[in-house]
Amino acid sequence: MSVRRTTVLLAALACWAAAGTARLTASDMIGVYAVIEKVVFEPAQGQPDRVQIWGAFATADTKNNDDYSAPQKGYLYYSCPSQQLTACRNEWSDLQSVAGKGAGVGFGARHLTNGRVRSATDKPESPDPYPIKMGVFKIEGRAYQPAVMVKLKALLAVR
Repeated sequence: MSVRRTTVLLAALACWAAAGTARLTASDMIGVYAVIEKVVFEPAQGQPDRVQIWGAFATADTKNNDDYSAPQKGYLYYSCPSQQLTACRNEWSDLQSVAGKGAGVGFGARHLTNGRVRSATDKPESPDPYPIKMGVFKIEGRAYQPAVMVKLKALLAVR
């Protein structure tokens, strides 16, 4: 085989491998990464239709499929449409199960409205719609956005 033919073959193989790698690296579709400190249901008794989720959060940057906002401490305040209450309550229960344990979670979806992080001094009013899409994911031990999780945990460590 000639040197020129070998070079062309290797270049084609490199392009094919690079294209295959690009296809395997999908954008991150999670809407909110969080380390949750506490979950407050509203109303506190009975069947909740609103929730306050307290902790540290990084929300998806909808313009770049792999970026997230700088971590923010505070709370997310959500309501749920009546036709999706069962799904909301199930996910809120999942979030409550990791509250205060330092575990990282992801929920919502990158291209949904995932709500805004409110400061601890903000009064809970005008809740955002809860972003139902993919469920709640425990992040510990997964390759998803490890730098984001480190920053969220560091933010909560600062008192």
